[in-house]
Amino acid sequence: MTLSVLLSRAGLVSRVGSRSMFTSSKPDTANPNWLRVGLSFGTSAFLWCLLFKQHNTYMHEYKVRNGLE
Repeated sequence: MTLSVLLSRAGLVSRVGSRSMFTSSKPDTANPNWLRVGLSFGTSAFLWCLLFKQHNTYMHEYKVRNGLE
């Protein structure tokens, strides 16, 4: 490859890399997206419930196997 081809590719990569594919906007803190907030909190609560249920199941199995219950 010649130097001019390498330089033109480097210029293309630098131009493409410097442009953003997506337009960003500042989040509106005065009016949050309540659907996304609800889904986030609901998902978090669901995962915590699964974690506690799994922990209780494991503890019960541990106690049964070791004759503690």
